[in-house]
Amino acid sequence: MPNVEVILKEQIQGLGAEADIVKVRAGYARNFLVPQGKALEATRTNKTRLKVLQARRSEREAKELSEAEAIATKLKKVTIRLTLKTGADGRAFGSVTSHDLGAALAEQGPKGLVLERHAIQLDKAIKTTGKFDVPVRLHPQITTTLRVVVSPESGEQVADDESDAS
Repeated sequence: MPNVEVILKEQIQGLGAEADIVKVRAGYARNFLVPQGKALEATRTNKTRLKVLQARRSEREAKELSEAEAIATKLKKVTIRLTLKTGADGRAFGSVTSHDLGAALAEQGPKGLVLERHAIQLDKAIKTTGKFDVPVRLHPQITTTLRVVVSPESGEQVADDESDAS
């Protein structure tokens, strides 16, 4: 099957961003991208529209970058506190995952601050008590850290180096 060129009207995961000219299979363009309004055929007249799409893309990217910077400054001030059930020998029953961190951030963090769990870059689940700095990728250009304090459920508190102002 031959490939055709299309101009994307919106960002499509794994294919490209708004105003990109990409080559795709003819059937994919004809049966999905064009009828759904996600792309235009790369004709001469549609290529003249490209400047409008590029301007819209640059505005969207600038807005996303400024929003990510604002969220990063809020996250630097936040410390998430969680408890973990532990046995008598200090071994954990369960773990803290990125899903748990996202839910705790929505509950304990600034109002209206919700992160996708995929933004929280937790390599493996937290299975011990203590203090952790978890990387959070808010934007391809912006990565920050989220401070997490995990204490045992028995009531002992893990000492925090800084007093929390939030």
